[in-house]
Amino acid sequence: MKKLFSILTLLLTVTHFSAQAQVFKSEEPLAHTYSIVARDAKTGEMAVGVQSHWFSVGTAVPWVEAGVGVVATQSFVNKSFGLRGLALLKEGKSPQEALDILLAEDEGREVRQVSILDAQGRVATHTGKQCIRYAGHTVGANFSVQANMMLTDKVWPAMAKAFETSAGKPLAERVLLAMQAAEREGGDIRGKQSAALVVVRGEVTGQPWDDKSIDLRVDDHEKPLDELERLLKVYRAYEHMNNGDLAVEKGQMEKAMEEYGKAEAMFPNNLEMKYWHAITLANNGDVNGASKLLKEVYKKDKNWKELTERLPEVGLLTLSPQDLQKLLQVK
Repeated sequence: MKKLFSILTLLLTVTHFSAQAQVFKSEEPLAHTYSIVARDAKTGEMAVGVQSHWFSVGTAVPWVEAGVGVVATQSFVNKSFGLRGLALLKEGKSPQEALDILLAEDEGREVRQVSILDAQGRVATHTGKQCIRYAGHTVGANFSVQANMMLTDKVWPAMAKAFETSAGKPLAERVLLAMQAAEREGGDIRGKQSAALVVVRGEVTGQPWDDKSIDLRVDDHEKPLDELERLLKVYRAYEHMNNGDLAVEKGQMEKAMEEYGKAEAMFPNNLEMKYWHAITLANNGDVNGASKLLKEVYKKDKNWKELTERLPEVGLLTLSPQDLQKLLQVK
């Protein structure tokens, strides 16, 4: 009898794991996490922000398409929900209709957490009954926050409040504020490891390579949100650099200097920013101003002087031989 009981126990165990294997597939990452999908009602931009104690969460959770919508798929992740969800939106389905179709076809629906937001700001979100507690979500106007395996049940309400009270700020910054609020409430019970922030335009441009305005990932870091915040600041600084370049093209030198100055103020030790600011000054006749900036750059890294010698041959530095020598003789 004892032997028969052992055999029955073994058979039940094997059956259990066989059933589980149909749900928890090895190719489906265990991205227990918190995330936010959101839309800026004024610009139409849409975003996904996510943080997890899991390596490279940005490769599994966020899925985006300009002019269509965004998807966050997490918990025991079914990554197909990303592309399939966006395809259903393109077919004209609402987020709720798309979500219903995805879940109806998924045996693992009770261990999934997924949120879909479309270009109109409509949202549908699902938290499976078997998601590890604390798990839940909050849906609001133009956004949804969702979390599972959290330290407390205060995480997603804090995210919603942070997003709603930050109206007026750029969408990326609002999404980051929501994630930082999650962390203050304890976040993932396991801790933190990776994060991602993706923003797409509200309308299709016809140039899909430019449809993502922000695409930042931190794959492995002790403080991923701190690093994500730093990267977003770098992105904003380079926005000023790009605006400066555009102003130069239009002959708006005062505007260009203002934009370059803003970028350098954000990252005063960034040699790249100082260098190209100097080159722009030189190309517009201010060789003395360029020399002052280049003196700082050359002192920290002499390779920039070597680069200055190479620029004239490709037309990026258009100076007389005398003025070029002035730049090269700076010490």
